[in-house]
Amino acid sequence: MHIISRREWAFLALVFLYSFIPAVVGLIRLPELLGAPAIIPSNPRAVIDPLPITLHILGSSVFCLVGAVQFLPSLRRYRPALHRTLGRIVAAAGCISALTGLWMTVAYAFPDALQGPLLYAGRVTLSLAMVAFIAWAIVAIRSRKVAAHRAAMLRAYAIGQGASTQTALFLCAMAFFDTELQGFARDLLMVGAWTINLAIAELLIRRTFAARTSDAVI
Repeated sequence: MHIISRREWAFLALVFLYSFIPAVVGLIRLPELLGAPAIIPSNPRAVIDPLPITLHILGSSVFCLVGAVQFLPSLRRYRPALHRTLGRIVAAAGCISALTGLWMTVAYAFPDALQGPLLYAGRVTLSLAMVAFIAWAIVAIRSRKVAAHRAAMLRAYAIGQGASTQTALFLCAMAFFDTELQGFARDLLMVGAWTINLAIAELLIRRTFAARTSDAVI
């Protein structure tokens, strides 16, 4: 797409690289969930009830990868029809990702080492918040509140990208402690990753709002 600038291509490459491990690991697990031999270590919860995790992998991959394209100014400016079409796909994928995440949190039996009360509460709260942000984004754009639409989608995207930040933090923790975190420490790291993403999203929203306010004054 020649309308995309080099800076935007660099942004897409960075997001795709950041999303690589959770997206690829999830997609590699799909054949196992469909009955093929396991390529990576088996997940017993997924084998027993493969539907929610299959939908979650597909929804999350589309939301994180296609969703990144939606933030490109060039796409919105020169291909508004494509932006709207992709937006519908991304919104649906995001809701699938969030609702199946909630489904697995409530329905799967996690050992305490992998999910304690903190992580359980965080997953339930953020799954519902992600759906709420997407719903508000749809309402906002239908009311032509573009800034509110973009802010809501950025917050939803920050939640959806939680697995990428969690992966990065887990790799750092394993390098530092030379062991995999479990129990409360694991819960804290998982929730902390979402907190970091949402904090960055709020900074970007405030920075964008401040820049536009400054331009309006000038």
